[in-house]
Amino acid sequence: MKKALAAFAVLWLLGSLAAASWAATPAEKRAETRKTRAETLARLYKVHPAAKAKVQNAYGYAVFSNVGVNLIFLSAAAGSGVARNNKTGKDIYMKMVSGGIGLGLGLKDFRGVFVFSTLKAFNNFVDSGWEAGAHADAVAKTNSKGGSAEGAVTVAPGMELYQLTEAGLALEATIQGTKYYKDDDLNSAK
Repeated sequence: MKKALAAFAVLWLLGSLAAASWAATPAEKRAETRKTRAETLARLYKVHPAAKAKVQNAYGYAVFSNVGVNLIFLSAAAGSGVARNNKTGKDIYMKMVSGGIGLGLGLKDFRGVFVFSTLKAFNNFVDSGWEAGAHADAVAKTNSKGGSAEGAVTVAPGMELYQLTEAGLALEATIQGTKYYKDDDLNSAK
Protein backbone atom coordinates (compact mmCIF):
# COMPACT_ATOMS: atom_id res chain seq x y z
CA MET A 1 0.00 0.00 0.00
CA LYS A 2 2.81 2.43 0.90
CA LYS A 3 4.56 1.80 -2.43
CA ALA A 4 1.33 2.38 -4.35
CA LEU A 5 0.73 5.65 -2.50
CA ALA A 6 4.27 6.83 -3.15
CA ALA A 7 4.04 5.91 -6.83
CA PHE A 8 0.72 7.74 -7.11
CA ALA A 9 2.19 10.87 -5.50
CA VAL A 10 5.18 10.87 -7.85
CA LEU A 11 2.94 10.39 -10.89
CA TRP A 12 0.64 13.16 -9.65
CA LEU A 13 3.60 15.54 -9.28
CA LEU A 14 4.96 14.80 -12.72
CA GLY A 15 1.50 14.99 -14.28
CA SER A 16 0.78 18.32 -12.60
CA LEU A 17 4.04 19.77 -13.83
CA ALA A 18 3.44 18.50 -17.35
CA ALA A 19 -0.11 19.89 -17.39
CA ALA A 20 1.15 23.28 -16.26
CA SER A 21 3.72 23.33 -19.05
CA TRP A 22 1.02 22.54 -21.67
CA ALA A 23 -1.07 25.48 -20.53
CA ALA A 24 1.06 28.16 -22.22
CA THR A 25 2.55 28.98 -25.60
CA PRO A 26 6.34 28.70 -26.04
CA ALA A 27 6.63 32.51 -25.92
CA GLU A 28 4.66 32.61 -22.65
CA LYS A 29 6.77 29.80 -21.17
CA ARG A 30 10.00 31.63 -22.09
CA ALA A 31 8.68 34.86 -20.55
CA GLU A 32 7.66 33.05 -17.35
CA THR A 33 11.09 31.37 -17.16
CA ARG A 34 12.87 34.73 -17.54
CA LYS A 35 10.60 36.23 -14.83
CA THR A 36 11.42 33.34 -12.47
CA ARG A 37 15.13 33.83 -13.22
CA ALA A 38 14.94 37.53 -12.27
CA GLU A 39 13.03 36.79 -9.06
CA THR A 40 15.41 33.98 -8.08
CA LEU A 41 18.52 36.07 -8.67
CA ALA A 42 17.02 38.94 -6.65
CA ARG A 43 16.37 36.53 -3.75
CA LEU A 44 19.88 35.09 -4.02
CA TYR A 45 21.49 38.53 -3.98
CA LYS A 46 19.41 39.50 -0.95
CA VAL A 47 20.50 36.50 1.17
CA HIS A 48 24.02 36.29 -0.29
CA PRO A 49 25.15 39.66 -1.74
CA ALA A 50 28.59 38.33 -2.81
CA ALA A 51 26.85 35.98 -5.28
CA LYS A 52 25.98 38.92 -7.56
CA ALA A 53 29.60 39.53 -8.56
CA LYS A 54 30.15 35.79 -9.02
CA VAL A 55 27.16 35.50 -11.35
CA GLN A 56 27.97 38.65 -13.32
CA ASN A 57 31.67 37.78 -13.74
CA ALA A 58 31.14 34.10 -14.55
CA TYR A 59 31.31 32.63 -18.03
CA GLY A 60 27.63 31.81 -17.58
CA TYR A 61 24.98 30.72 -15.15
CA ALA A 62 21.74 28.74 -15.04
CA VAL A 63 18.66 29.25 -12.89
CA PHE A 64 16.17 26.44 -12.24
CA SER A 65 12.82 26.27 -10.49
CA ASN A 66 12.10 22.82 -9.11
CA VAL A 67 9.30 21.09 -7.26
CA GLY A 68 9.97 17.78 -5.56
CA VAL A 69 8.00 15.27 -3.59
CA ASN A 70 9.35 12.65 -1.21
CA LEU A 71 6.95 9.99 0.04
CA ILE A 72 8.22 7.18 2.21
CA PHE A 73 10.87 5.51 0.00
CA LEU A 74 10.38 7.26 -3.35
CA SER A 75 11.26 10.79 -4.40
CA ALA A 76 10.84 12.71 -7.65
CA ALA A 77 11.28 16.26 -8.85
CA ALA A 78 10.81 18.16 -12.07
CA GLY A 79 11.47 21.69 -13.15
CA SER A 80 12.63 24.10 -15.78
CA GLY A 81 15.14 26.86 -16.16
CA VAL A 82 17.39 28.84 -18.38
CA ALA A 83 21.16 28.91 -18.86
CA ARG A 84 22.69 32.26 -19.79
CA ASN A 85 26.00 32.64 -21.61
CA ASN A 86 27.34 35.92 -20.19
CA LYS A 87 29.82 36.28 -23.05
CA THR A 88 27.25 36.11 -25.87
CA GLY A 89 24.06 37.05 -24.00
CA LYS A 90 22.32 33.93 -25.34
CA ASP A 91 19.69 32.12 -23.27
CA ILE A 92 19.28 28.34 -23.51
CA TYR A 93 16.04 26.97 -22.06
CA MET A 94 16.32 23.71 -20.16
CA LYS A 95 14.42 21.11 -18.14
CA MET A 96 15.34 18.92 -15.22
CA VAL A 97 14.03 15.68 -13.76
CA SER A 98 15.11 13.85 -10.67
CA GLY A 99 14.34 10.59 -8.99
CA GLY A 100 15.63 8.57 -6.14
CA ILE A 101 14.96 6.36 -3.20
CA GLY A 102 15.37 7.05 0.46
CA LEU A 103 13.43 7.64 3.60
CA GLY A 104 11.47 10.86 3.74
CA LEU A 105 8.19 12.65 3.53
CA GLY A 106 7.42 16.09 2.14
CA LEU A 107 7.05 18.52 -0.71
CA LYS A 108 9.87 20.89 -1.59
CA ASP A 109 9.79 23.95 -3.80
CA PHE A 110 13.31 25.18 -4.41
CA ARG A 111 15.46 27.19 -6.78
CA GLY A 112 18.94 26.35 -8.00
CA VAL A 113 21.50 28.79 -9.39
CA PHE A 114 24.50 27.22 -11.12
CA VAL A 115 27.53 29.43 -11.75
CA PHE A 116 30.03 28.37 -14.43
CA SER A 117 33.55 29.75 -14.27
CA THR A 118 34.71 28.19 -17.56
CA LEU A 119 33.49 27.71 -21.11
CA LYS A 120 34.04 23.97 -20.75
CA ALA A 121 31.86 23.71 -17.63
CA PHE A 122 29.09 25.78 -19.25
CA ASN A 123 29.14 23.79 -22.50
CA ASN A 124 29.22 20.46 -20.69
CA PHE A 125 26.12 21.49 -18.76
CA VAL A 126 24.01 22.72 -21.69
CA ASP A 127 25.30 20.54 -24.55
CA SER A 128 25.85 17.19 -22.90
CA GLY A 129 22.71 17.04 -20.79
CA TRP A 130 24.55 17.11 -17.48
CA GLU A 131 23.66 14.39 -14.99
CA ALA A 132 24.18 14.91 -11.31
CA GLY A 133 25.01 12.09 -9.00
CA ALA A 134 26.48 14.07 -6.13
CA HIS A 135 25.38 15.02 -2.70
CA ALA A 136 27.10 17.92 -1.00
CA ASP A 137 26.65 19.62 2.33
CA ALA A 138 27.40 23.30 2.75
CA VAL A 139 27.36 25.68 5.61
CA ALA A 140 25.24 28.64 4.64
CA LYS A 141 24.39 31.88 6.36
CA THR A 142 21.01 33.59 6.21
CA ASN A 143 20.80 36.82 8.17
CA SER A 144 22.21 36.04 11.62
CA LYS A 145 21.88 32.25 11.40
CA GLY A 146 24.29 29.72 9.98
CA GLY A 147 28.02 29.38 9.80
CA SER A 148 30.33 30.55 7.04
CA ALA A 149 29.25 33.10 4.46
CA GLU A 150 30.44 31.06 1.48
CA GLY A 151 26.99 29.86 0.39
CA ALA A 152 27.83 27.95 -2.80
CA VAL A 153 28.73 24.30 -3.19
CA THR A 154 31.19 23.16 -5.85
CA VAL A 155 29.42 20.32 -7.67
CA ALA A 156 31.86 19.79 -10.56
CA PRO A 157 35.03 21.44 -11.86
CA GLY A 158 34.15 25.01 -12.85
CA MET A 159 30.57 24.70 -11.52
CA GLU A 160 29.09 25.94 -8.25
CA LEU A 161 25.51 25.65 -7.01
CA TYR A 162 23.45 27.92 -4.80
CA GLN A 163 20.21 26.29 -3.69
CA LEU A 164 17.43 28.50 -2.34
CA THR A 165 14.44 27.50 -0.28
CA GLU A 166 11.78 29.61 1.42
CA ALA A 167 14.18 30.09 4.35
CA GLY A 168 16.98 31.46 2.16
CA LEU A 169 20.12 29.56 1.24
CA ALA A 170 19.80 25.83 1.73
CA LEU A 171 22.15 24.23 4.19
CA GLU A 172 22.39 21.23 1.93
CA ALA A 173 22.64 21.01 -1.85
CA THR A 174 21.31 17.68 -2.99
CA ILE A 175 21.32 16.87 -6.69
CA GLN A 176 21.42 13.08 -6.59
CA GLY A 177 19.87 11.37 -9.58
CA THR A 178 19.13 14.61 -11.42
CA LYS A 179 19.29 15.12 -15.19
CA TYR A 180 19.48 18.57 -16.80
CA TYR A 181 18.85 18.86 -20.54
CA LYS A 182 17.85 21.33 -23.26
CA ASP A 183 14.17 22.09 -23.79
CA ASP A 184 13.95 21.59 -27.56
CA ASP A 185 10.44 23.05 -27.74
CA LEU A 186 11.42 26.39 -26.20
CA ASN A 187 14.81 26.67 -27.93
CA SER A 188 13.49 25.96 -31.43
CA ALA A 189 10.24 27.94 -31.24
CA LYS A 190 11.80 31.39 -30.92
